[in-house]
Amino acid sequence: MKKSTLLSAVSAMAFVGAASAADITLYYSPSCPHCHHAREFISQQLVYEYPTIEVDAVNVMTQENLPLFQEALRKCEYESGGVPVMVIGEKCFQGYADFMQDELREAVAADLSDSQKETAAENKAAMEANADEFRAKNAKRANAVVERSATLEKKSERSNVIYFYGLLVVLVAALGFVLIKKDNKKKK
Repeated sequence: MKKSTLLSAVSAMAFVGAASAADITLYYSPSCPHCHHAREFISQQLVYEYPTIEVDAVNVMTQENLPLFQEALRKCEYESGGVPVMVIGEKCFQGYADFMQDELREAVAADLSDSQKETAAENKAAMEANADEFRAKNAKRANAVVERSATLEKKSERSNVIYFYGLLVVLVAALGFVLIKKDNKKKK
């Protein structure tokens, strides 16, 4: 196996799954009507259109989540503590109105490949044609919005999987280099 072929294979393995929809962190208050509308749009539309997104819902009215919300406000450079605040990838949005939907979609799709964007467009069209039927066929997406406490465990599990595959890629690359070096010594 040539060194360039091995490097290409390792690079391909390292980038498998790298392009995915940006995850969403939704900071909300249970008594906020705009928060309910934002959550409804995310849970009834976006999670079905973009099947790879995960949504972390953070109730800012609980004491344990207040520091997280304050950190988000600093990151987003918001002086007002108004909710909802949505952090999508590196973009921040404060407040919610229906006219924001396309901008939210763009933020979610920012790092997607062309084929993933096509899938999202197809899913959106299917939702527009018959939302109930599409949601029924994709019922597992109903659980994409997770409250903060459950999400911490889920992200920890996801991180473990990422570390495992990262380690696997490194080991395969090291083995490939050893085999190439051994093969080159035999040829000499």
